Amino acid sequence: MRELNTFDSDPRECGVTAITSPSPSNGGTQIGRRRSSRDMNSVPTRQPYPDVMAGRWPALYLGRMIGRLGPAVAALVVLAASGPAHAVPAEPVPQVMAALGDSISSGFNSCGWYVSCPSRSWSAGDNAAVDSHYTRMLRLGPPLKGHNRNFAVPGSTSADLMGQVRQAVEAKAGYVTVLIGAQDACKRTESEMTPVAVYRSRIDAALAALRAGVPQARVFLAGIPDLRRLWQVGRESPLARTFWTVGRICQSMLARPASDKRADVERRARVRERVIAYNREAARACALMGPSCRSDGGAVFSYPFTIGHLSKWDYFHPNAAGQRALAERTFARGFDWTGPALTTLP
Repeated sequence: MRELNTFDSDPRECGVTAITSPSPSNGGTQIGRRRSSRDMNSVPTRQPYPDVMAGRWPALYLGRMIGRLGPAVAALVVLAASGPAHAVPAEPVPQVMAALGDSISSGFNSCGWYVSCPSRSWSAGDNAAVDSHYTRMLRLGPPLKGHNRNFAVPGSTSADLMGQVRQAVEAKAGYVTVLIGAQDACKRTESEMTPVAVYRSRIDAALAALRAGVPQARVFLAGIPDLRRLWQVGRESPLARTFWTVGRICQSMLARPASDKRADVERRARVRERVIAYNREAARACALMGPSCRSDGGAVFSYPFTIGHLSKWDYFHPNAAGQRALAERTFARGFDWTGPALTTLP
């Protein structure tokens, strides 16, 4: 069965990792940018009124004026008082990047029958049609060429993340992407899903290890896709329902896909809430790292993907079009590798 889209490619792309098969143990197939703060030290302390006429705005008068003016005019006053803006370099493009996670980041089923296709990974792939983080950064920093490491493994859960972190540290990665958690929710039954507290503790430990091992690295945490939307876009497809049932794919969400019985509706809602909780905790963990970590702000979870973004070989993993959408949504919410930030000279 061949995937009929413009992203079909040479099967040699797909030979990087071995073929994997459904695993009953995990429920089926594996599967506003920051700106520089203004230098307020350039604003003098209180001076006699004539100094205002000389162009030096005392903080006292400025505060009073802002309190009396409307928001739009007040903003103009602040900008005028800040002095001339100058461009400073943004984040330097690293020499090594690494992709961590599960089958989504490994490009599983995006170019071949049940194989990983790292070249089509949204993160570290080099396929021009996908236009991953790697290829976008490569256009800005040639030293990165050939140093795109993909340590993501199909079927990985948050329990496996630390092992991948160690590989990223060993590779001295300056930029690390993480997308993990779909397999924590995709189990045979709800009761087997990873508890939220356990998931959070594993994310905390992984981020701490990255900070300790590669202190200068920038880390991007992509959210887990909305698994219930996956069910919604595929439930009317006989092929999708067959793959999900025969392959026992993500049964916590996709079991009995044609059913609208209350028990099944409520089950899907609970699994979705678990994914939302995972995403929330990952974002909080990332925020604690400060400016060296960014999360996607819900961009992946909220993306209105269609059945056209799914692999025709399992109707679960993103195909090349889906990988491209992931790259676009996440890169736009990551680090500013090129755009100038604003600062103020004293």
